[in-house]
Amino acid sequence: MSENALDRYDRLAPVGCSDLRGLWRGTGVPTGHRLDGVLERLGWFGKRFDDDDRVQPLVFRGRGGLTAVNPALVPLGLVLRVAPLLGTAPAAGAFALVRPFMTTRRPRARLREVRFRGVVSAALVYDDLPVIDVFRAVDDDTVLGAMDARGMAQPYLFRLHRVTDR
Repeated sequence: MSENALDRYDRLAPVGCSDLRGLWRGTGVPTGHRLDGVLERLGWFGKRFDDDDRVQPLVFRGRGGLTAVNPALVPLGLVLRVAPLLGTAPAAGAFALVRPFMTTRRPRARLREVRFRGVVSAALVYDDLPVIDVFRAVDDDTVLGAMDARGMAQPYLFRLHRVTDR
């Protein structure tokens, strides 16, 4: 992983939980991480924060619009082992077929303040996975997230931009 990307992350200001309300469009930050490009290839849209206790951490584009995927149905260990294969067209096609069976309307994460890399900032804590996404402010409508997951040597970095036209 590019140390420059983590250095930039470390220099950003913390985010308050209330600053994250609403729908956010996500994109990965290329750093050489095994997950680079995988979520986008699978149709990931971003995240939705209704309040501190109602968060949809995995929002995807589907035929009928945006849908939330239940992270409890994501085999994280397997995903991390085979991540490069998941960025292929056949994997994206297979995921599009099973995604309707993985959707949820219930919140699947919460927002809490967490100390990560020496700074307390807003963090998305998954209900059913050993994953915490910790956010830092780029500007009022953009945050940089660091996905810290058990089994990953380095965090996966992604950017979220506030959706204002929905």
